[in-house]
Amino acid sequence: MSSLQIIGEKGSSLLTLASNLKLSLVSAIYQPKLSVSLSENESSLSLIDKKSGFELSEPNAIVKYLANDFNKDKLLEFEETSLYKAAKSNKKDAIVQAINESSIKLEKAETSTSQIILFAAVYGALSGGKYETPFDKWFKEFSELPKVSEAIKHALSITTLERQKSENTGAQKVKTGHLVKKQADRILPKENERNILITSALPYVNNVPHLGNIVGSVLSADIYARYAKNRNYNALFICGTDEYGTATETKALEEKITPKQLCDKYHKIHKDVYDWFDIGFDYFGRTTTSQQTEIAQDIFMKLFDNGYLEEKTTEQLYCQEHNAFLADRFVEGTCPKCQYEDARGDQCDKCGSLLNPFELVNPRCKVDNAKPIPRNSTHIYIKLDDLEPELKAWVEEASEKGAWSKNSKTITNSWLKQGLEPRCITRDLIWGTPVPLEKFKDKVLYVWFDATIGYVSITANYFKDNKTEDWKKWWRNPENVDLYQFMGKDNVPFHTVVFPASQIGTKDNWTKLHHLNTTEYLQYENGKFSKSRGVGVFGNNAKETNISPSVWRYYLASVRPESSDSHFSWTEFVTKNNSELLANLGNFVNRLVKFVIAKYNGVVPEFDPKNIPDYNKFNTEINQLLANYIENMEAVNLRRGLEIAMSISSRGNQFLQDNKLDNNLYTNLPDKSDAVMGVGLNLIYLVSAIISPFMPECTTQICQVLNAPPLSITDKFELVLEPGHCIGKAQYLFKRIDESKIDEWRSLYGGQQKA
Repeated sequence: MSSLQIIGEKGSSLLTLASNLKLSLVSAIYQPKLSVSLSENESSLSLIDKKSGFELSEPNAIVKYLANDFNKDKLLEFEETSLYKAAKSNKKDAIVQAINESSIKLEKAETSTSQIILFAAVYGALSGGKYETPFDKWFKEFSELPKVSEAIKHALSITTLERQKSENTGAQKVKTGHLVKKQADRILPKENERNILITSALPYVNNVPHLGNIVGSVLSADIYARYAKNRNYNALFICGTDEYGTATETKALEEKITPKQLCDKYHKIHKDVYDWFDIGFDYFGRTTTSQQTEIAQDIFMKLFDNGYLEEKTTEQLYCQEHNAFLADRFVEGTCPKCQYEDARGDQCDKCGSLLNPFELVNPRCKVDNAKPIPRNSTHIYIKLDDLEPELKAWVEEASEKGAWSKNSKTITNSWLKQGLEPRCITRDLIWGTPVPLEKFKDKVLYVWFDATIGYVSITANYFKDNKTEDWKKWWRNPENVDLYQFMGKDNVPFHTVVFPASQIGTKDNWTKLHHLNTTEYLQYENGKFSKSRGVGVFGNNAKETNISPSVWRYYLASVRPESSDSHFSWTEFVTKNNSELLANLGNFVNRLVKFVIAKYNGVVPEFDPKNIPDYNKFNTEINQLLANYIENMEAVNLRRGLEIAMSISSRGNQFLQDNKLDNNLYTNLPDKSDAVMGVGLNLIYLVSAIISPFMPECTTQICQVLNAPPLSITDKFELVLEPGHCIGKAQYLFKRIDESKIDEWRSLYGGQQKA
């Protein structure tokens, strides 16, 4: 039969594979000197005798001819009717259904004509092991017969099989036990759970917050709060505007409105800015409330009753023009250290020196420019010296146990090393919490004694609708609650000395500071941010750029001044968006998602990770990075946590490169391709979780793309998205920023900003 030639069929359907496999099997078993090949000119199969011109073009007829077996039985009848009809649909499910509905029983595998034809017809549906049928045992035995595997390999080499796409029904198949739990409408501490109370420094209502304010307190606290909640800790995040004090009265005078009107105006401005930045407070309140008055006065009176308050008469500057004592900020003059002419009575904005109003050269009243005179005034002082021994013991234990940031320890220890002295906690103002003593009814509590109590009163307002004292379950529960506080370094002494000393002095069982996380200063380009002078980029400016909050949050977190001052740079801002977010994270997600949609109809295939070379090594590497991420986030090393999160995304890009994500992978290495899809999508899901503290909007987008609920940050990389899960539509997570915007923004936002 050397004059015979077998030409295979060109195509990619299940029928094409069946036809080519029939020819490959019969030639390998019965005519080993013949081989099936494709013709450049012909697309349909045929058996041709070159000498006689004899030709056959029907695959079953060719098998019978080459095997010299023309008998017909029930197997052939089934294959040529029900099975052929199912195969024409090009759906594996239809072939399986035909098998399951048949009455065919196969006992022993043998290389008969009818079994060769039947095996080839069902191979495309049964080869993956996905389905269970009555043919399974026979199919496995036939596959192991001599020369069969060789024939299968040859048939696959000449057939470009079009892989079947599952229908995208929108079904979610996500393993339970790995998702973010929904918190209660009113969050209370829970027994046998980790309860974390999180606060950020209360922003003052005398201007729009700038980027330094945002990253130093509210954004840092929000990142940690989102991390804690993603880990399914029981966490409550509280903040609000600090509204009493001299600065409010001063700003109100400037704007020619009442302090109350000013507070209402700036409370809304702050809330709008934080809402745009995706700051996820559980409650954002304010200090000008009846709860603030009640709780602050209660603390004051307990300190008074316990002997920790005393009266002192001091000399203050008094303005004869409008007959009032002047608070430090109502006095301006020349700084004695740097000769800056507009220094305030409490601090010089130019050199940063802390001042006493009597130190100013040529002091003047901020209200009317009159020259103030010294005059005596009696005030209440908290006796920090009497509280120092107990406070010092608490600081030593809490700062180590709670792993306070280095700068907060340094600042606190500096105060303690110098020795504490009585500190004035009242002021000659109108706008503040009234002092609850008849003799001092015309005075108010000093804002830095009063403001830290704001955390407590704002928590009380969070529970106000319940008409209960549930706030005490957080603030009077040190055995079950850890208090995490975030702020810039200039606020440290009031949170590590004044407030805890006040708590100790009441003799109540307060929840005191556990972890203190402070930042250095974020500088603006080549200068400084200044809230009072309006220099730098403010929260409302960020919104005006039309750049996503995710990009702003990412950039600010990446330059967070954790151990030293850092600088905001427009050049770096654009570079990080284009080179890190777009090229790394955006590329990883979009590249794989688009491939899965195009090739798999957006359905996670059946997959086995073992089909990926060196998968165990890859899995170990991801888990090591994940453990490092969790370790740093637990220690509130937020900047490092973000770096590791992006490293995992970068490893995802490398994973796609290593496994050569392309049409060849999909067509010629289907098992590996399926595994790359399954593992890759689950890695995207993991990345969506670990970036959620930093870029919640981006996480929401990724979850929409994956058609999956928010994933919690687990200790190990888990394959949570299961086969059959249907993803959604692709979305662009980030947009390229034209570098021409750098100079435009630098010019637009580099100077004085309107409040």
